[in-house]
Amino acid sequence: MPITPYPAPRSMTTRDGGAPPDAPLTTAHDTDVPAQGYRLRTGPDGVTVRHRDAAGLRYALATLDQLRASADFAQVGYDISDHPDFERRGFLLDISRDRVPTRRTLARWIDILALARFNQLELYTEHTFAFPGHQEVWQDASPLTGDDLRWLDARCTAHGIELVVNQNTFGHMERFLSHPSHVHRAENPDGFERGGSHRPPSTLEPTADNAAFAHALLSEVTAHVRSRRLNIGADEPFELGTGRSRERVASEGLGEVYFDYVTHVMRPWLDAGYSVQFWADVFTHHPELIGRVPKNAVPVVWQYDAPEHAARVAAADGAEARAWRGVGADLDRLREGFRHDTETLASAGVEHWVAPGAGNWNSLVGRLDNATENMVDAAEAGLAHGAAGFLLTSWGDHGMWDAPSVAFAPAVFGGGVAWCLETNRDADLATVLDTHVLLDAASQAGGILVRLGGLYRRLGVPLLNGSPLFRALFPGIAPLLPELPSADALDAVAGALAACRRDLAAVDLAAADGEVVVRELAHAVELAQFATDVLRARVAVRGAADAVDPDGARTLLRRLDALVAEQRACWLLRARVGGLEDSLARIGTLRRELLTAAHR
Repeated sequence: MPITPYPAPRSMTTRDGGAPPDAPLTTAHDTDVPAQGYRLRTGPDGVTVRHRDAAGLRYALATLDQLRASADFAQVGYDISDHPDFERRGFLLDISRDRVPTRRTLARWIDILALARFNQLELYTEHTFAFPGHQEVWQDASPLTGDDLRWLDARCTAHGIELVVNQNTFGHMERFLSHPSHVHRAENPDGFERGGSHRPPSTLEPTADNAAFAHALLSEVTAHVRSRRLNIGADEPFELGTGRSRERVASEGLGEVYFDYVTHVMRPWLDAGYSVQFWADVFTHHPELIGRVPKNAVPVVWQYDAPEHAARVAAADGAEARAWRGVGADLDRLREGFRHDTETLASAGVEHWVAPGAGNWNSLVGRLDNATENMVDAAEAGLAHGAAGFLLTSWGDHGMWDAPSVAFAPAVFGGGVAWCLETNRDADLATVLDTHVLLDAASQAGGILVRLGGLYRRLGVPLLNGSPLFRALFPGIAPLLPELPSADALDAVAGALAACRRDLAAVDLAAADGEVVVRELAHAVELAQFATDVLRARVAVRGAADAVDPDGARTLLRRLDALVAEQRACWLLRARVGGLEDSLARIGTLRRELLTAAHR
């Protein structure tokens, strides 16, 4: 039976009469073929490839390798014509939320990204690079070094992937600002109020001195990679205009102060010939700035909830919607997806990218259907409005408790829809994972990942940027659940987890990290089951975890200790030790609530 390679090509026809195993291969340069594209034909006379550039040849040969793996290759002839929707197809891996991957894990990611035809990798860093002179910031983080980046840059290049620095330079600087040597740089050195709680300082004051400080950080990281692209972050400067810049913002306007600082950070790099990305969350809310974007500066429009999910939360108009509006979220804009901002930027002639999310963070086992819908929405809007690139983001909010393999499915899907939306939007992800990523002879593991990724919706509590399972385990670091799931919903999730647990025992993975995948998914199932039981205990008393009965609390505490021990063990299979204790400490609030209940 003819096979369909992944990503599914733009055009493919088959006929009787394939190429013999030792068929000659002929390649030819063809300027009529689109950039990164190829024309591939197999038949009794051999295999021919016509390509525009080296990337097109690479993708043609990768497709040919998949075709040759079919037992019917000698009986089926293929005619394939293919090229990408988006010239730049990037994947962002967050390594600043405690989990810093080992080289082996990074190498595994490169193989997956190459399969999905990503041609850009961004490692998002805040404090997890060994900056000279700033040891107090990174000494407990097991940071990447210059040697690590040079190794990774070489490995990426060998796979047709460009390693691009992504270093935040404005907001999300709390790891620096928590130290006496840097707190003077903060907009609010004593911290700030957001969402009803006091938070430590996280935003740099928008000064020339801080722009120079940011430039020095960027210079240290970029020295170890060959790319002439750069992402300076600059998202979510929550405190801007609330502290030291208050008077200036009142006089000049928040957008003006924001963009003046961002432009100061970008300017040396633009002058040196770099293409500089920055997050567009502040920028697109100030239309007066759009005509001032410097050449080669690229705003990146991000959104991580699919329009349907955002609309469900907005329509409920309950505690969840109020919580997000309370921290400045525009739910009406979220319901529009990527369309509004991409249309605005396109109308102004501004080069821009779209950045959906993998949905792995704040979830334990993923939010896969939200992620796929979010990616399709980004690709549709990006294609409709001429976006130059597609950047899939895999964040690690609140300690990255999700297993790395939870992000495999959205990563593979994201690469496919960025390559060719129409032929990959309905991809059979379970089969793709089993065949190309996990190599499961039992054809079970891919389906388990897909099913786990849909559990959050079965709980019937619509949320933004997270799953009820995650929020059950981490009260206090995300909005409280607006309501508790029904007993029937909890029973349904428990039944689905039991089925996944059973099916995991039958998998037969040949992938090099197969044993790791099985162990971390088994642990993810148990974490999700524990979260389900915490929710069940709260449903029984209609209150917080510290209100459950003492015997039930003691049972949960015993289980929690074992789960934390296994989380530690699974972490060290993929990541460095630095950051582990910070991540594990985040379960402390739940532990304290259960201890209170146990001793009530």
